[in-house]
Order: sequence, then structure tokens, then C-alpha cells
Amino acid sequence: MEGSIEARVSHEVDRWLQWLPRWRPGTHRARVRLCQRCFGSPILAAAGLDIDVPHPVQHAFSMRMKGVIDLAVDDYTSRNLPMLHREIRLAEERKARRPYRAGEGLDPEYAGLDVDPEPVADQPFLFTLGGLEEETAAEAALPAPRPFTPEEKEALREEVRLADDFAKQLGRRICVELAQHRFRIGNAVERLIEPQVADMLADLDRELDSPGWPS
Repeated sequence: MEGSIEARVSHEVDRWLQWLPRWRPGTHRARVRLCQRCFGSPILAAAGLDIDVPHPVQHAFSMRMKGVIDLAVDDYTSRNLPMLHREIRLAEERKARRPYRAGEGLDPEYAGLDVDPEPVADQPFLFTLGGLEEETAAEAALPAPRPFTPEEKEALREEVRLADDFAKQLGRRICVELAQHRFRIGNAVERLIEPQVADMLADLDRELDSPGWPS
């Protein structure tokens, strides 16, 4: 969407709040690996979502804020960093040639999550979505680009550094802005998420106290 970063953040918080009533505790196997997007995220801490909040709820929020950052960085790169912009465009063209992309077109709530369940020892999968994506990527690979000269490598490194600095500054700005939304975020979690978590824990407690369990 168009507008200031503050307006974009407010808009994405609104959309996350609209999605939140649809969340239900998952029944699938729990994650084994920590989510690198969410674990230790300063954005989640700024929103008050870093402690005692289910990971899917955190992930849905962090991916929406990532979208705000990505759009702003893309705009900054296209206007100010020509070499990096060209390399990103070429990478996107290579990606577009792939006939199958498992994570393509997902809503922000699901983007960035593992497309396949965690493997189980001695229970191999017949195939995985990630494996199919890798196979089709190899089939559609473009010829290797022309090697960079030392001067071009240095210039590209500098543009990458500038893009990283811009993204970090933007992340800090978003953290400050999220302080304005902490109350309504916390209120929604208290009303919509905490009762579901409490019910799930109560069900687990009843199962552990079941007479069928060995004493």
C-alpha cells in the first residue's frame, strides 16, 4: 500500500487483528527447530508478543512487518542502488523460470514456514514439496552470469551494506511505531488467544490425570 511507514505499520496491525480471531491451536507435530524469523525478534518484543504467545501468532505478525520492510527496501534499492537492483531483478527472473515453487502465493500468516513436516527417524517420505522444488529449480537453471570484476564486487558489497543499513534503520523505526499499538495488540491476545491456550492446557491436564495412565 502507499503512504508513510507509520500508516503501513498501522494497516498491517489492523489486518493481523482481523486475522487473529481465525487462529486455532495446531494439532500437527510441534516444531523442532527455532524459527529464525521470530526467535529474539526486536519487532515482536516491541509489539509485546515475545513472551507466552504461540509461535503461529508471532509468525503471522512478524511476517506482516517483514512485508513492510521488504517493500520499503525494494523501493530504496530501485531508486538508489542500481547494481543491487539489477542483481535482484536477475535473481527474480531465474526464480520465475521455475515451474514449481512450494511457498509461492501464501498469505503472510503462512509465508516462511516449513512446507514439509519434520522428518521422523525410520519413516522416510516418498517425496517432499521442498525436494520437488529443488528438482525443478535445477532443471530450469539459467546459464551462469558473467563474473564480476574486483571493482564491481566492491561496488556491489557497498550497495548491499547500504541496503542493510536502511533495513536496520527502518526496523528500529517500526519498533518505535509499534509502541503505539501495544495496548490493542495485547488486548486482542488476551481476549482471543489466551483462552484457547488455557483450554488446551486444561485438556492436557485432564489427559494426564486420566485413569488410563499408569500410576
